[in-house]
Amino acid sequence: MLLNVQRIINAPGERMDFQFALDLSDVDFGGLYPAQNPVVVTGDVRNTAGMLLLAFTAGSTLKSVCDRCLKSFDNPLSVQCEYALAERVESEDNDEIIVLKDGCVDVGELARTAFILEMDTKTLCSEDCRGICPGCGVDLNQGSCTCQKQVDPRLAVLAQLLEKDKNKR
Repeated sequence: MLLNVQRIINAPGERMDFQFALDLSDVDFGGLYPAQNPVVVTGDVRNTAGMLLLAFTAGSTLKSVCDRCLKSFDNPLSVQCEYALAERVESEDNDEIIVLKDGCVDVGELARTAFILEMDTKTLCSEDCRGICPGCGVDLNQGSCTCQKQVDPRLAVLAQLLEKDKNKR
């Protein structure tokens, strides 16, 4: 979404509000498409003492799969961003300032980039998710595993000694 801010460039104290929805349902994120719901972007551009400040919040609920237990769950995500806008900059190395093109800024592209960069690469349904047993596949959040723990072959002799000691009692 291109936003034309020319009317407030030379008007200190002025402000422009905006709101729009982004469709990120085509974004492939590790083989999944988590942004099935629209990303709602709300914000404003303010002229504060002759300096333009762009601030917005982008939020949505992502459809995620837990990396430990493989359950699907809704994962809310909200991103807040703030940028300075200028008609020109003295140094091209400054990433903090967004240069206007013909008095316009592409807020849609800024919101898209910020939202995608904040998406988690590892998703968990809860911080204390125990996952699934690699042996029998039981969801360890629902119950306990029935597998016998495998003894490291390097420690098998010690395990036999412990078993003998246990049988003597």
